[in-house]
Amino acid sequence: MALPPRVKICGVTRLEDALEAARLGADAIGFNFWPRSKRHLPPAAARALVARLPPFVTAVGVFVDPTREELLAAMAASGAQVAQLHGDEPPELLEGLPFPVVKAIRVGGPEALDQLARYPGAAGFLLDSASPGYGGSGVAFDWALAARAVERTAVVLAGGLTPANVADAIRAVRPWAVDVASGVEAAPGVKDRQLMARFVRAAKETT
Repeated sequence: MALPPRVKICGVTRLEDALEAARLGADAIGFNFWPRSKRHLPPAAARALVARLPPFVTAVGVFVDPTREELLAAMAASGAQVAQLHGDEPPELLEGLPFPVVKAIRVGGPEALDQLARYPGAAGFLLDSASPGYGGSGVAFDWALAARAVERTAVVLAGGLTPANVADAIRAVRPWAVDVASGVEAAPGVKDRQLMARFVRAAKETT
């Protein structure tokens, strides 16, 4: 029997949301360090939240096109354990880092999967829909393409996931993890407890 996927609640800006997500069973909490994001949280501010997370809940720092120096400094300042890169970062940026990196790929068609081979230093890939700009799109894409990627790497499925569709997404793709931000929010950066509870439960109970 397939194990349930890990669940990441992303774009957290408040301590109460981070703690509630962990209490509900989220495996990872994402903090957006890109200054232009509407869910931006400075790394130093994130550290106070990261320090309060219970054991075995992973803190993920989300970046767009950082320099190596910026990436290392923000990870150290925040205490995050995993970096997630959402820009057009060169593959060599991922090499030799002291923490795992998840590379986000915008999937507009089958050719997007060619990007997987460009980043041998990635611990896994977050697959999101192709949309203008950077960061999470909040829009679903063809899950059949993500299912093809699962055969090659650890896939974090994102893009338009909600409590209503996450079970179908998991059955279609069988990803390593699912990632949600806007699908469990009352407002950008402000999570809705009931939506988080429904999302985590749906993800963990899907077989």
